[in-house]
Amino acid sequence: MDSATQPAFHTVDEVITRLGETGYLANKATATAVFLADRLGKPLLIEGPAGVGKTELARAVAQCTGAELVRLQCYEGVDESRALYEWNHAKQILRIQAGGASAATGNVTAENNWDETKQDVFSEEFLLTRPLLTAIRRTEPTVLLIDETDKADVEIEGLLLEVLSDFAVTVPELGTITATRKPFVVLTSNATRELSEALKRRCLFLHLDFPDEEMERRILASRVPELPPAIAEQMVRTVAVLRGMQLKKLPSVAETIDWGRTLLALGMTSLDDSAVAATLGVVLKHQSDHVKARSELKLT
Repeated sequence: MDSATQPAFHTVDEVITRLGETGYLANKATATAVFLADRLGKPLLIEGPAGVGKTELARAVAQCTGAELVRLQCYEGVDESRALYEWNHAKQILRIQAGGASAATGNVTAENNWDETKQDVFSEEFLLTRPLLTAIRRTEPTVLLIDETDKADVEIEGLLLEVLSDFAVTVPELGTITATRKPFVVLTSNATRELSEALKRRCLFLHLDFPDEEMERRILASRVPELPPAIAEQMVRTVAVLRGMQLKKLPSVAETIDWGRTLLALGMTSLDDSAVAATLGVVLKHQSDHVKARSELKLT
């Protein structure tokens, strides 16, 4: 087995250990999904609410394996040119104009000049690679993150199906470009819409939810080690209560970490009602959520 096909991980426990070294605390199910995606060479589709660490998992895999992270951020209206490649039209026009000037001097015939220019402007020099093609062309270890796949239009799924099936892209002017080293692929979804069954069939599936209180305490201890355990305990319990409310945007794990750092920065030694009221904006980002939380937590 050559270096290009060597697995990045040899056991599930190794995945847990190496992700932990980056600060990402993975449970057995998460580590197993990462191990199998690496071993089987299949894309990993991670679904779950916003803020549970889906994108962070891709970053952690890239970090612990020494791979380059290539990210395609999906959004409504993202198209093939933003995902795969496009031609540098401004540079092409300049080249064509330069070719026209050469023909005008009488150095070459117009026909020969156009043939030469046409081949030139559709060469590597004028190709702008976007995330999918960039990841496919890389010969070094790569993690391809297709983030918030559910925000993209349905048409993009057809493109993803083609690329993730063969790890090859056809550029009509240059031919078919096939990956010599397949990237480790992570797709994330907040489940705002259902992804196609065809796309799901090509992926391993992992559902991530908000961590339980014990795991969140461990995450806080890892990311904010200066935070006193008593305050961390109060914070985790408060966040759990907030996540149990019908809020517009539930607090993410990253916001819990930010909250811990906020309390340290303010020199607070406990999380009483006044401290919660003063710092609620760190974890809740909508006024309607503030009103509901203040009411249910009985904050003045």
